[in-house]
Amino acid sequence: MNTQTITIDIPSDILIALNETEAELKQRIKISLAMRLYRLQKLTIGKAAQLSGLARFEFETMLSENEIPISNLTINDVMDDIKKLNR
Repeated sequence: MNTQTITIDIPSDILIALNETEAELKQRIKISLAMRLYRLQKLTIGKAAQLSGLARFEFETMLSENEIPISNLTINDVMDDIKKLNR
């Protein structure tokens, strides 16, 4: 898998205020970004899990803990699927 590095500058006192290492903050940012992009439907759940660096089940657990639906299906989607299955 090819990767791209994106650098952001964060004041060192932020790490102290958060009481986190650089690696911990980086992981938290990746998970937060992945959840946000998934919620905005910019990434599929699989791609968002990949971005987060978590296994898919772990990512789904994070979504659930943050009250983000794992499925983007609407009631209309479900009703349409039921109609198709009944044909």
